[in-house]
Amino acid sequence: MIARRRTIAFAAAHQPKAIALSYALSFTATDPAALWAEAADAAAALVAGEPDAIANMANVAALIWQAVPDLNWAGFYRFDGTELVLGPFQGKAACIRIPLDKGVCGAAARLRATQRVEDVHAFPGHIACDAASRSELVVPIVAEGRLIGVLDLDSPSPARFTADDQAGAEALIVRIAAALAG
Repeated sequence: MIARRRTIAFAAAHQPKAIALSYALSFTATDPAALWAEAADAAAALVAGEPDAIANMANVAALIWQAVPDLNWAGFYRFDGTELVLGPFQGKAACIRIPLDKGVCGAAARLRATQRVEDVHAFPGHIACDAASRSELVVPIVAEGRLIGVLDLDSPSPARFTADDQAGAEALIVRIAAALAG
């Protein structure tokens, strides 16, 4: 298990008003459903009023990395109209481009359906960006009927992601999808 602090503190400056906003986000829930609900509230607050999709993805990736235990990668792949391209993330360096017919991320994007994989080594066509990853949860991001990309979460633990994690991650993405579309 990767140990991380579960409190996020950050400051954001909003131009041209030059108003500095400070936030301290603390995650106290211990069960997955409540933790994802807290994360969704925090993510909605982070992206509120910010029009830049990449900045929003960066903050949400950092938030998930801090809030959700036992991850070794958390981030986004953006859809460029042809394939998935690496976006903001937390974790080790990753594959830059993923065709829609390859891997767990490609399947989630192609099918526009969440992929919850208990054992990535048993997934046909799995792309091993980090050999330590054992399970994966990938949620497609769709806004106004258009594929924006995917949220990709990896864990070094087999069967790490539960149905509650899936439902929570999906609810978070639905709530902020428009802010990730740019």
